[in-house]
Amino acid sequence: MLTIKQITENAQAVIRGLEKKHFRNASDMVAQVTAANDKRRSTQALLDTNLSEVNVLSKSIGVLMKEGKKSEAEAAKNRVAELKEANKTLQAEMEQAAETLQTLLYAIPNVPYDEVPEGIGAEDNVVVRMGGMETPLPVDALPHWELAKKYDLIDFDLGVKITGAGFPVYKGRGAQLQRALINFFLDEARKAGYLEIMPPTVVNAASGYGTGQLPDKEGQMYHCQVDDFYLIPTAEVPVTNIYRDVILEEKQLPVKNCAYTQCFRREAGSYGKDVRGLNRLHEFSKVELVRIDKPEHSRRSHQEMLAHVEGLLQKLELPYRILLLCGGDMSFTAALCYDFEVYSEAQKRWLEVSSVSNFDTYQANRLKCRYRMADKKTELCHTLNGSALALPRIVAALLENNQTSEGIRIPQALVPYTGFELID
Repeated sequence: MLTIKQITENAQAVIRGLEKKHFRNASDMVAQVTAANDKRRSTQALLDTNLSEVNVLSKSIGVLMKEGKKSEAEAAKNRVAELKEANKTLQAEMEQAAETLQTLLYAIPNVPYDEVPEGIGAEDNVVVRMGGMETPLPVDALPHWELAKKYDLIDFDLGVKITGAGFPVYKGRGAQLQRALINFFLDEARKAGYLEIMPPTVVNAASGYGTGQLPDKEGQMYHCQVDDFYLIPTAEVPVTNIYRDVILEEKQLPVKNCAYTQCFRREAGSYGKDVRGLNRLHEFSKVELVRIDKPEHSRRSHQEMLAHVEGLLQKLELPYRILLLCGGDMSFTAALCYDFEVYSEAQKRWLEVSSVSNFDTYQANRLKCRYRMADKKTELCHTLNGSALALPRIVAALLENNQTSEGIRIPQALVPYTGFELID
């Protein structure tokens, strides 16, 4: 979440940033935050003054009694009782103001960086770079759901029987391809200096609030109500929360973690041809990169993550493009975000396979994730993450773009992991 200092010292800049994200009532929300903070501070100041007076009076009562000044001692006692009663009300008012302030801050999205373009939706995103378009693509290619059936790779109907729509069953070489991609992505991350983590795929509410999935995306997460746990929508949630309430030493930064997990998303309201097959699932596999860094180094870290994801797509020989997201298409928590999309020849459209985001101090402030500098002062870290990569649409593009008359060709970088060069 935004810090009080950001809002109170740079109110107009915050309002402009929120308006770039098309956040409604930005000015009103900033005003409410300022009012709640002023109420909290003024009540705290009055409470502190009263407590100081109580301490002084309490010490004086014994002295007055020894000096035989009973009436003055009695008056002091009455004043102490009066102040303590008033303090109960002040304490309640201060706690209410603090709770109101916290609720307001949770409801305000991150402010985008200046280079984020203006725009309302996906059509306003800016294409930064394209690659792999020289790859020969098949004419009249079959969509991946037909290829999956033809080669017995993925059974969508069986998934419906076992669970429901959006929970496919991978079989034979389809399952082997999934496992090959997971191992390939993890090995590439390890070579790039990332420490592999195997986190839980169920988290508590505090973890959801820590990374900003709560309260913004509560309706999109699977909720285990009895225990108040949530199935993770991405490994970003448990891995980043490793550093909740942690003070890192400056020499430990940047922290570089990666994790493979299953991910769960309700995707409520998703219907139609664009969600067919592997295009949009409720459960899927993904390898995630998470970085914790110093503010002055986070932009370089972001560029390194972008280069890493681009390198994966190049090794998979897929046509891709990189998009700089506009304000209206960015996530609630991101300050700067690039999307990677691969081209589906059979579907004649681009499929998103990764988002690589810099959150500035937004998540770190929620997490209370700080680092200690050489002068012993502490500052909020910057957090970053990115998919490297999400598997469903990568599999879809691999199947569709590599189909031949003999079968489906496996990219050379994957052959050591699959053990076969062709699905036939």
